[in-house]
Amino acid sequence: MAREKSKSKAVWQGKIVRRAIVDSFLKLDPRHMMGNPVMFVVEVGSVITTVLLFRGGAAFKFNLQITLWLWFTVLFANFAEAMAEGRGKAQADTLRKARSETIANRIIEGDRTEQVQSSKLRAGDVVLVSAGELIPSDGEIIDGVASVDESAITGESAPVIRESGGDRSAVTGGTRVLSDQIKVKVTSNPGETFLDRMIALVEGAERQKTPNEIALNILLAGLTIIFLLAVVTLQPFAIYSGSPQTVFVLVSLLVCLIPTTIGGLLSAIGIAGMDRLIQHNVLAMSGRAVEAAGDVNTLLLDKTGTITLGNRQAAAFIPAPGVTEAEMADAAQLSSLADETPEGRSIVVLAKEKYGLRGRDLSTHEMEFVPFTAQTRMSGVNMNGNQIRKGATDAIERYLALNGVTMPAEVQASVELIARSGGTPLVVAEQRRALGVIHLKDIVKGGMRDRFDQLRAMGIKTVMITGDNPLTAAAIAREAGVDDFLAEATPKEKMDLIRREQAEGKLVAMTGDGTNDAPALAQADVGVAMNTGTQAAKEAGNMVDLDSNPTKLIEVVAIGKQLLMTRGSLTTFSIANDVAKYFAIIPAMFAGTFPVLNALNIMHLRTPASAILSAVIFNAIIIIALIPLALRGVKYRALGAAALLRRNLWVYGVGGIIVPFIGIKLIDMLITGVGLA
Repeated sequence: MAREKSKSKAVWQGKIVRRAIVDSFLKLDPRHMMGNPVMFVVEVGSVITTVLLFRGGAAFKFNLQITLWLWFTVLFANFAEAMAEGRGKAQADTLRKARSETIANRIIEGDRTEQVQSSKLRAGDVVLVSAGELIPSDGEIIDGVASVDESAITGESAPVIRESGGDRSAVTGGTRVLSDQIKVKVTSNPGETFLDRMIALVEGAERQKTPNEIALNILLAGLTIIFLLAVVTLQPFAIYSGSPQTVFVLVSLLVCLIPTTIGGLLSAIGIAGMDRLIQHNVLAMSGRAVEAAGDVNTLLLDKTGTITLGNRQAAAFIPAPGVTEAEMADAAQLSSLADETPEGRSIVVLAKEKYGLRGRDLSTHEMEFVPFTAQTRMSGVNMNGNQIRKGATDAIERYLALNGVTMPAEVQASVELIARSGGTPLVVAEQRRALGVIHLKDIVKGGMRDRFDQLRAMGIKTVMITGDNPLTAAAIAREAGVDDFLAEATPKEKMDLIRREQAEGKLVAMTGDGTNDAPALAQADVGVAMNTGTQAAKEAGNMVDLDSNPTKLIEVVAIGKQLLMTRGSLTTFSIANDVAKYFAIIPAMFAGTFPVLNALNIMHLRTPASAILSAVIFNAIIIIALIPLALRGVKYRALGAAALLRRNLWVYGVGGIIVPFIGIKLIDMLITGVGLA
């Protein structure tokens, strides 16, 4: 409950509301309104009634109220759009502060530098950035490693490591180097930086309507034309029957019958969908990507760092015959003290936690640590004339062979058992005997199986992508609960998999951070690139995760589905509530001439004038009432498409009929009670 209140409070922030009120009037510009055919018709109707109002005539009080509420309808629709844009504009203002002009140390010859303004840097320039300085422009680190504060972009205060080579070499202009010194090759010209694009996107300047949104606009425009023709042809019938209607009544009928509710909220729904992604620190390069996320059928996820914790960790010590577990754990820990790899540290931790091997006095021993190297594939210690080694199976076999010893069959069997289960075996040995095997395994992140079950309930197939061998991949896939896996994956195989899924009419989403992921990210319908990744990856994807959290792809899918649900639900509600307005206005228009139509006045509205005015007022107020729902979105539930359709038809279809009957009746009682009609 507290969370819902905080969300509601966030929607109605004072600064955003004040800005939206001003923007509501600025958006009355016909050039802007023409982009929304439904609301443009309402504005034209408001102008016509305003002109006629100043010409005078009978029923001035009624006509004035109709005119005011027609203008309110247009303003409320503009207010909804302005509120949706509000948070994006506020974030854009913050980002502009980060895009300050800075002095860059551009390298000109050798290590000589010259100081230039960041606005004069061009793609291809190389700059030197030291601790405490701002990175002047987007680029790739070509030399060095540094700790970087990216809070201006991500909002996250914890610094990150960026280094040359690999997939963590990209840096963003406006972020600050906290330690060391790096050389950065500029990759963007002024006005084309990531920060510039981010500002344009978050404030909605580059938001283009998506295919679904365009299709819905066409449908709404078609319905508007149909009702316009119906209302225009109604007047000759009214004249013939002896009950001609005023322009105010006809315009009221038209505005109440056309789908003004969804017409007024449609743009806000699309903008708010992109804004919800931004709140999760995901930058969508297009609304099409957000929509596609809602229709995704297949989800490709990297194994390392997404499904698993990223580094294999020690899970068990399996001693050789004649060796106790404690003895083997002691040797494994000693041989790993000089191993600074994550795997080596996990062995030390496991020995501490499982066997209590914590503090020990090593000063009395003659010790020589042997660090792990890629050449020897071993680490160890020489202590009191004894040698202890830990490493890959073949490396330890060679080590033992130099001392005239062979690997025991029992140890070899343990090695094969671990390998078949998808783990990595490391053997521990002394000079003349193997002490046992350490079982290293990928640790699946907590809750991943539940999350994949949710995706399965949504009808989404999950595929794990890994460079591991098929045995290891199969073991991790079973433990994590994914539907399928692709082992020993190459960039081409990733592309081929995406194309096969798309050839079957499916939409595919994937995440990646490396240059080798760029082709697949570009091919996928939803490609989420990590902000820590290479420039190539970020340019290939249609979304960028500023937090570089690969598991966030699941939230992206949920937000996309929520966007589609919200649009569909409010469209259903909008069309359904026209039924009540029909029962309010038609009897009011013709009951005097055709008393039999009083049977349609099932709400028992007091007078024809109060009936028409109540419908117009409700038509305007319902837009304001639905703004929080349009901005927050319909609450998403991991249900199948058929179940969601049934639920929404009941809630928003039946509800869209019932609510207007109640609302119009209450308004009728109020305005007649105070003498407004």
